[in-house]
Amino acid sequence: MTKADLINLISEKAKITRVKAETVVNTIFDSMVESLLKGDRIEIRGFGSFVNRAYGSYKGRNPRTGEVIEVKNKKLPFFKVGKELKEAVNDSNKQD
Repeated sequence: MTKADLINLISEKAKITRVKAETVVNTIFDSMVESLLKGDRIEIRGFGSFVNRAYGSYKGRNPRTGEVIEVKNKKLPFFKVGKELKEAVNDSNKQD
C-alpha cells in the first residue's frame, strides 16, 4: 500500500474529500517524524512501536572501489511489530 492508496482508502471509508484525507495522513506522519526527531518513542497499541536506535561509528568499505571509509555515528528509526499485528499476519498465513 502506498501513501496515495492510504489517502484514497481513508477518503472512502470516512466519506471525506481526498484533500481532507491527505491532510489527515500528512498530519499523522509529520507528528510521528517530529516525535522521533525529539527522541520520543511512538507506540501504537496493537500495531507496533517506533524508536530511534543509535549506531556507533565504524570502518566500512566502498563496494565499488574496495576503499576503506569511516562511517560516522548515526541514529535510525526502528520499528518493532506489536503482538496483535504479528498474530494477525501469522494467522492469515495459516489460511493460505
